[in-house]
Formats: sequence, structure tokens, C-alpha cells
Amino acid sequence: MFIQTEATPNPATLKFIPGQQVLDSGTADFPNNEAAERSSLARRLFEVENVERVFFSTDFISITKADGEWQHLKPAILGVIMEHYTSGLPVLEPTAGAADADGSDAEDDEVVKQIKELLDTRVRPAVAQDGGDIVFHGFENGVVLLHMQGACAGCPSSAMTLKHGIENMLRHYIPEVIEVQQI
Repeated sequence: MFIQTEATPNPATLKFIPGQQVLDSGTADFPNNEAAERSSLARRLFEVENVERVFFSTDFISITKADGEWQHLKPAILGVIMEHYTSGLPVLEPTAGAADADGSDAEDDEVVKQIKELLDTRVRPAVAQDGGDIVFHGFENGVVLLHMQGACAGCPSSAMTLKHGIENMLRHYIPEVIEVQQI
């Protein structure tokens, strides 16, 4: 098994690409060890010294470190990922259900449907390239509420991405959008 690594805009986060499917669909974000109870892989990754956050997407794993140099952390992380895939265990336990929901609701009004469509078609693919994801949490009084995950959580450039990228695009296409806020 060959696992590729890619840098992300967040210097504390690396993207690991195992060349195999990670999740069937969606994402799973584990901001700390306590949140990793539904994934044996995430729990094992948190056992590696200085691993601070674990994020799964359909085809990659993002790892955020607290301290240390990647050259010292990567071998241990690669070993854990390789051992997991050779064990045949699932990434998420079957009882955990599907990955994080996208907040879809059959009764979404037209503006919310437009926001979600733009996020899904234009924003999420670009954010995934950087090792993260963005989750829609609501639209209230002209304000779009979003949650950054993976490499994007805590990234120095995430505020710029939200304000100058996502907010400008949404305001351009959807006049009802006044502002974008991260939650």
C-alpha cells in the first residue's frame, strides 16, 4: 500500500491519501480524542504523540498536529493508517451511522437551496483539495452560518477564505446573503 501525503494551506495539517476509499460518503471530523469513539482508526491516530485533530473524507485523511516536526510524526501516522487498512476494520463503526449530515431539509426555502447548491458545487470541492470541508449550519437574517472542518479548522487563511472567497461569491449570486460567519 502506498500512501501519498500533500501539504495544505494550514502548516499544522497534512493530507494523507491512502489510495483507497476512506468513507463511502460525507465527512467525519474528530476535533479531539474524546470525539473519536466511533472510529478505531481515529482513536489509534490520536495515540500518536502530538496528533491534535483527525478528519476523514471520501478519499483522504487530514491530520493536524499540535507540536513537533512532520518528518518525525509522518512515519508513525503512516504506520497507523497502513495497519488499519491491512486489518480490514471499518473506518467508522457500523453502529455509528452515516458520516456528518449536510443539514438537508425537504422544507428548505429557495434561498437556502441555492446556498447549499453553490457550497456543494463550487466551495466544497476546492476546500476538499486543501484537506478540509465546510458544513452549512443555517441562514438567518441574511447571515450564512458555516463550520470549517479538517485542515480548514484553525487554518490561518480560513477567515480570508470565508470573507473574501465564499462571502463574495454567495453575495454575487444570491442578493439575500449579507454576510458569512464561521461557527
